[in-house]
Amino acid sequence: MQTSRRNVAPVADNGDSSDKLDQLLLSSVICNGEDLGPFVRKAFAAGKPEPLLHQLRRFARSKESEIEEVCKAHYQDFIMAVDDLRSLLSDVDSLKSSLSHSNELLQSVAGPLLASLNAFVEAQNISRNVSLALESVQICIRLMELCSRANFHLSANNFYMALKCVDAIERDFIEKAPSSTLRKMLENQIPAIRSHIEKKVSKEFGDWLVEIRIVCRNLGQLAIGQASSARQREEDLRIKQRQAEEQSRLSLRDCVYALEEEDEDDLVNGAAGDDAKEKYSNGGSGLLDFDLTPLYRAYHINSTLGLEDRFKQYYFENRKLQLTSDFQVSSMTPFIESHQNFFAQIAGFFIVEDRILRTGGGLISKFEVESLWETAVIKMCSVLEDQFSRMQTASHLLLIKDYVSLLSVTLRRYGYPVDPLLDVLSKHSDKYHELLLSGCQKLIGEALAADKFDQMLMKKEYEYSMDVLAFQLQTSDIIPAFPYIAPFSSTVPDCCRLVRSFIEDSVSFMTYGGQLDFFDVVKKNIERLLEEVLDGELVKLINTSVHGVSQAMQVAANMAVMERACDFFFRHAAQLSGIPLRMADRGRRQFPLKNARDAAEGMLSGLLKAKVDGFMMLTENVIWMGDEPSPNGNEYVNEVIIYLETLVSTAQQILPLQVLKRVLEDVLSHISETIVGVLVGDSVKRLNFNAIAGIDIDIRLLESFTETQPHLFADEDANQLKSTLAEARQLINLLLSNNPENFLNPVIRERSYSLLDCRKIVTVSEKLKDPSDRLFGSFGGRALKQNTRKKSLDALVKRLKEVSLN
Repeated sequence: MQTSRRNVAPVADNGDSSDKLDQLLLSSVICNGEDLGPFVRKAFAAGKPEPLLHQLRRFARSKESEIEEVCKAHYQDFIMAVDDLRSLLSDVDSLKSSLSHSNELLQSVAGPLLASLNAFVEAQNISRNVSLALESVQICIRLMELCSRANFHLSANNFYMALKCVDAIERDFIEKAPSSTLRKMLENQIPAIRSHIEKKVSKEFGDWLVEIRIVCRNLGQLAIGQASSARQREEDLRIKQRQAEEQSRLSLRDCVYALEEEDEDDLVNGAAGDDAKEKYSNGGSGLLDFDLTPLYRAYHINSTLGLEDRFKQYYFENRKLQLTSDFQVSSMTPFIESHQNFFAQIAGFFIVEDRILRTGGGLISKFEVESLWETAVIKMCSVLEDQFSRMQTASHLLLIKDYVSLLSVTLRRYGYPVDPLLDVLSKHSDKYHELLLSGCQKLIGEALAADKFDQMLMKKEYEYSMDVLAFQLQTSDIIPAFPYIAPFSSTVPDCCRLVRSFIEDSVSFMTYGGQLDFFDVVKKNIERLLEEVLDGELVKLINTSVHGVSQAMQVAANMAVMERACDFFFRHAAQLSGIPLRMADRGRRQFPLKNARDAAEGMLSGLLKAKVDGFMMLTENVIWMGDEPSPNGNEYVNEVIIYLETLVSTAQQILPLQVLKRVLEDVLSHISETIVGVLVGDSVKRLNFNAIAGIDIDIRLLESFTETQPHLFADEDANQLKSTLAEARQLINLLLSNNPENFLNPVIRERSYSLLDCRKIVTVSEKLKDPSDRLFGSFGGRALKQNTRKKSLDALVKRLKEVSLN
């Protein structure tokens, strides 16, 4: 048993107070376990260490009694502890014997259990080894199964599944392989298998690259052919629409309605096209046996192998090289023969690229496709510019333009911008029309040179339909009886066919060329063809090949028919251009063949005038100083009237009445001028009033001829014919007037003598001699009357001379 330690304070004695104080401080420091250093330094510093030693000894003696008391107290506790230990020792002996007995019992019981435990531990170790062996066997079985499946897929060219098996082996089994030999074999074979698959896929992709070039050309031809068929259907629909509009324009009440039925072939083609698109989206096209599977397979395998970016680059570079190869134009084959394959190859290329862009899963980017297209457009524009600059045949330009426009329509459906191609076509529009005009000029010249100036004979209705109705040359809607003799020669339908062909070629070139409103361009070129080419060739024909009245009459009749044909040309161009006829008629200029028409009518009039001049030479037989006027007219006028009547009876079968009227006006005006010219000319030295009266009878006969034509002309036209004789009539009326001085009256002159020339009046009046001037003058009232008239004329002549002098 332990007791607590107590601090005992020193007992104070009766010593010196300072020593006591020091002793108390020292005791307190020692009891508290503090440092005695300050006391020691103080003692040595004062040079008095003895008091300190004395105090320390005193303190030690004071503590000895206390130590004894403590030892006494602790001894009692020690005795009591020894007693306790002795009692405890006896308990330990009894416990030891108990433990020994328990140990014997435990040994007897635990011996069999330890043997069982050892057997269990051994069995557990065996079980663990067997489990490890079974796990290794299972791993080997699964590994062999994967290897077998990989070999099967490889033999079946199912490379993606083979790679999946190889990846599974590498990921799940190569680290778990129980055999190091097996592990090394797998580590060597897996890269070899991947390399083998990569080579096989690369070979298939290379074969696909070779095959796709042929497929692209066929695909491009098919797509462009479908665009051409669609365009043809649109054209057929426009033709039906124009026919319906024409029918409704001719008869607004009798409208015909019909249901439009789709052609079964179109439906089949449309269904086939949809099916083809569906198959194409999945990688193939049934129509062309076109398959994208090798490409997508190669892309997928390379993506699985981790070579996706490299394959993308490889694909793009190879396709770019193929496109560059497609740009090569053979110098051995004319471009007109190879242009379809050239453009079809490019069209098919970009159709394939568009499909790959949309279904390839990022194999090619939109930017790359646009880059390829920009390159292709630049090259195609360059080729077109070069080839167009070399071509000298309009039909070749048209063929290439049509195919390029179909190419543009085809590729525009896939979203490719084709405006640069259309701009090239528009740029060469002027050259095309120049070549077209040149070719038409040659053909028109040949057609005109082959004309026999004979009226066409049509034996069958189809000939009438082909040569007359086709160009709207008919003057009546009634089909004539056959055989039918047309009023025109074969030149007219031949030229009409050439002009119509020109119009159709012009519209064909301008259509689908990027310019929507092109009718003004077509109209301008038609006017050039008519005014510069056809009009010029006709004028040349008239001036060089027309030598007789019948030929001139036929050409004039042809020109009248061509005037109707020109209206048809502009309407036909408007219909082909999709322009309403009312807009086409708006702003129409004068007859474009006006020069040829005027030349034809002038040639006919000139020949007729020459013929009439032959009859007018009979004026030499007129007795200018006769005693009596001829009651039936002079000989020349009778011959002229007989000829004119014969002319009218013949010409009315060929010439339109307005043309005949203009020709007759010209001829009658020439006769009037000739009569006045004879009276004024030097061939007549003198004449009397009887001769003037005879001329008056001649003019009356001519006027009677014009008055007998109302069955051909309207009254107004007949009056215009009669007015062509006005100059001769006014001169004779003035010479036979009782008051010729009325000529000086402005009002009467304007009304009755507006065409007379004062100098001619003076000349004729001076030639007019009074009968009394002859050697044996006549006597009587008539002579007196004539004398009076002569005096009036003399007075008029005098006044006219005075006026002219002033």
